[in-house]
Amino acid sequence: MSANPVPSSSSEGTYSLETSALSFPLVFRLSPLIRVTLLALYGALTVPLPFLPQVTGEVIPPRLLAIALAVGWLALYAALTERVTLDEEGIRVSYPAWVPKLFRKGWFLAWNDVQALKPRTTGQGGLVYYFLDRAGQGYLLPMRVAGFSRLVQAVEAKTGIDTRDVRPLSQPWMYLALLVLTVLLLLVDAWTISTALQQGFLG
Repeated sequence: MSANPVPSSSSEGTYSLETSALSFPLVFRLSPLIRVTLLALYGALTVPLPFLPQVTGEVIPPRLLAIALAVGWLALYAALTERVTLDEEGIRVSYPAWVPKLFRKGWFLAWNDVQALKPRTTGQGGLVYYFLDRAGQGYLLPMRVAGFSRLVQAVEAKTGIDTRDVRPLSQPWMYLALLVLTVLLLLVDAWTISTALQQGFLG
């Protein structure tokens, strides 16, 4: 997929209509379903950890464990605060000021520097897309935002790149299924801990 700022005459009407229907700047955030699911999954996986030392006999300082769990939750939450802004000049990915730049670094790419949108296969078999600038540097297209179809429509309007085949990395039903499984895991955690307390296995 390479940039083609000047559309052909057969698509000029559609291209102009799409451009006029968009009002910049546009702001996109990570889908609430994804944020809730991942935070809940983190909770489901870590809730049992404070009780494990009592069962296994391992000595783990409670304060150290609490700090580790808090840092892990904060790191996950920081990653989920991604904000994508599209304006007349280009596309920007940013994070709140409290997120260390060493952990999550944003970027900006001007529309007139976009040369192509190239697909790449992930290790899990999924498909992601990278913007390529004039120097050949890649910028990952945000693919988990709410309103993804509107985002790619805006990209096409500003760059002329055909985005009809660009799809989200994961469909909403996948995260919905994961959320259901996460809730079930939380219920199992609650039942297991409650039963262990009642039977005196946990102090």
